[in-house]
Amino acid sequence: MRRPKPQLIRNKLDLTDRAQVRLVKKRLGLSDAELIAIVGRIGNSIPALSKEAALQKANAPSKPADVEPITATAPTS
Repeated sequence: MRRPKPQLIRNKLDLTDRAQVRLVKKRLGLSDAELIAIVGRIGNSIPALSKEAALQKANAPSKPADVEPITATAPTS
């Protein structure tokens, strides 16, 4: 008998599905450790994950630009 595949919950992340985890990591720009930490903290809801990832990126300290230091010179008068 042909049985339909069970419908997956579309707004929940299944950590056992490698393809889904890879896609979510790529879309949110997270590493394995960051994703696991967020899921452990707030759960597996994809909208909550994306919101938390956006908050982390907004709160992350920005890297200083590669600017050469200004050398102080004495005025010549």
